[in-house]
Amino acid sequence: MIISERIFKILKDKDMSQNAFAKKVGLASSTISDWKTKKTNPSADKIMDICSVLNVTPEQLLTGRGIDDYNVKSQSKKNQNEPEISKADIRIIEDIHGLKEEQRKRLMKYIEALKQIEALENLE
Repeated sequence: MIISERIFKILKDKDMSQNAFAKKVGLASSTISDWKTKKTNPSADKIMDICSVLNVTPEQLLTGRGIDDYNVKSQSKKNQNEPEISKADIRIIEDIHGLKEEQRKRLMKYIEALKQIEALENLE
């Protein structure tokens, strides 16, 4: 996913229009449209303004970490039944993504074993 695609994903998740975003960042609406139609990215001098408006870090915007992996939603749009994603949850996800494939498989087996142990304990 390129930077402009991430921007549009966040705008959609936050229910923010392209026009509102353009005004907040200080860009012409046509510039935002060009990112979408021409598959171009914003200029480097606007990255900090964009991050500020979208409430993401430059690392998240540039690498996709935390954006490509899960939805970024405003608190007001969260479904009551959706679990809150805490900073600790995000750190765990980042740690898991940093593992080698074999380590991830082992971790999943540990999780399954813990679930089975819990199920057995609940039977007693």
